[in-house]
Amino acid sequence: MKIYKRSATQSKILDAMDLVYDKLIEFKKKSKTELVIMKDDKIVRIKPESFNK
Repeated sequence: MKIYKRSATQSKILDAMDLVYDKLIEFKKKSKTELVIMKDDKIVRIKPESFNK
């Protein structure tokens, strides 16, 4: 198994993606709308009450 080092830019991008994810969940909870994702090649709708990270 190879181990890869992340560049500073890659780390910043991943940190930003985590922040966007957190803000998306917060927004969906606040607006009480479903989150639509793809799981096992199927479209799934998740209700705001059951959001977990």
